[in-house]
Amino acid sequence: MPKPFTPKVVTANHLLEGDVIYQTADGWTRNLAEAEILLEQADADMRLIEASQQTDVVVGAYLANADASDDGPQANHFREEFRATGPSNYFHGKQAGALPGPLNGQESHNPSRI
Repeated sequence: MPKPFTPKVVTANHLLEGDVIYQTADGWTRNLAEAEILLEQADADMRLIEASQQTDVVVGAYLANADASDDGPQANHFREEFRATGPSNYFHGKQAGALPGPLNGQESHNPSRI
């Protein structure tokens, strides 16, 4: 008997910056809580295929288990929680400042959106 499907998000690393990013309904974000939560296997598979084809933006796209909550998706595994919160040592480099804006040169009101 197959396991029941558990909610997922599509995650990857940004090709140029290396940041952990999550797929939204219309793009990518650095904030897990803004990610699109996928509740059906067919939808998850299709979104992963779409992400994998964006080779000019992302690398290493995969489906990660997540818990649905009122505040958006939440990591439910140590690895994903670690990826979502960033480096485990003191902040340095780009982590010391605010999140950078969009990587395509366009202005945005949401600095976590790509």
